[in-house]
Amino acid sequence: MSGRRNHEETKLESIQNREEHKREFEEIIIEHLDSLYNTALRMTRNRADAEDLVQDVCTRAYRFFDSFQKGTNPKAWLLTILRNIYINDFRKKAKRPPVVSLSKVEPLEDSSIRERASTLSHFANGKALEQLSSHTVKAIIDKLPDEFKMVVTLFYVEEFSYKEIANIVTCPKGTVMSRLHRARKQLRKELLSYARKKGYVKD
Repeated sequence: MSGRRNHEETKLESIQNREEHKREFEEIIIEHLDSLYNTALRMTRNRADAEDLVQDVCTRAYRFFDSFQKGTNPKAWLLTILRNIYINDFRKKAKRPPVVSLSKVEPLEDSSIRERASTLSHFANGKALEQLSSHTVKAIIDKLPDEFKMVVTLFYVEEFSYKEIANIVTCPKGTVMSRLHRARKQLRKELLSYARKKGYVKD
């Protein structure tokens, strides 16, 4: 009887552990789902592909959840998975042509973009460019190459540090800083060009 009781107790404990494991995972996913989706949409420029990418991230993250170190940054961990899947799978497939402008990214993130837009425009040409809307900034960011777009998104939107971004994109910190510098130069050119057309700044 004691052997059977021990077996039942072990079985119950195993079920409870699985439920706890699932609950912890769901809490992390729910907390960071919007960031995952908006980042995926920014990279794929297609709602259906973004949803598929996030689904793949969730599936892979759950499969390897045991490897996640508690106490570390879960969003950085999830975005690392997203970046790897995007590079290894989605970018190669190019399954669909872009059908959604970044101006249609969910409003949930608009406040974050709006707050950072002034920072992006400030390095371009001072306060004059702060008149640019968040939608305009998103569209200009979308023109960047993938390697620049990812670091700009992580730095200006998700507000990760250089070191955190380096861990996510798996490259040296110096490379991240270099990509951001080059991205800023390209953004400055695009922002100024757009602002001149709109009459926000003069030559």
